[in-house]
Amino acid sequence: MSQPILSVREVSYEAGDKACRSSFVVDTRTTGKKPAVLVFPEFWGLNDYARSRAKMLAEQGYAAMAVDVYGDGLQAQDKDQAVAQMTALMSDPAVTSARIMDALDALTSQPEVDGSRVAAIGYCMGGALALRAARLGLELRAVASFHGILASPIQAASGKVKADVLVCHGGADPLVPADSVTAFHAEMKAAGVRYELIAYPGVLHGFTEPEADARAKKYGLPLGYNAKADRASWASLLTLLSRRLDG
Repeated sequence: MSQPILSVREVSYEAGDKACRSSFVVDTRTTGKKPAVLVFPEFWGLNDYARSRAKMLAEQGYAAMAVDVYGDGLQAQDKDQAVAQMTALMSDPAVTSARIMDALDALTSQPEVDGSRVAAIGYCMGGALALRAARLGLELRAVASFHGILASPIQAASGKVKADVLVCHGGADPLVPADSVTAFHAEMKAAGVRYELIAYPGVLHGFTEPEADARAKKYGLPLGYNAKADRASWASLLTLLSRRLDG
């Protein structure tokens, strides 16, 4: 098969009082409507890492949109700004949920997208947002969280979650303690969710992010890139997407 020919464009939409500018990418070698994936970023905001994951998905034949969760394409310049932005977004559950739903609406309104075959994934804070989308019962076939926060003010209700859920978790992640993992298992089982939680032994928070080690050193954060877990978790995601979105 020939090399992907990726088309990248900005998708602008209103989300409450925010003007969001997300990044949509699709392989132009084929026509027709494609299954699609929302990509929620880490607490840094819409940066090159989130865009790179959207491009990787487009290379696999999916339409993908890296989400501008803060509005105005805002990216944190340091840890303190990232924490402040994340806190402002996540402190109001109604605002957080609306931001997710507006992003989903923006993705499914793109002409290349088959709105009946959509997934959401996310990294760190974005993992929490992707899981929130599942808990809200949105029209998603699959949801995946990579080193995401598992606790949530909104719990999955029995029979409400439509997506199959994948959680890829660092077994040595101090930001997601063991009791949070236990509570997540209990929540998913009680709600009858089809889910899989994969814990990688000895692996830290941020294990898919190649810059994790540099940021750990710069900001004193408990982060660490792990190439093996990165590859394994991506393979698990592609298996999930193939099962739920393709065909």
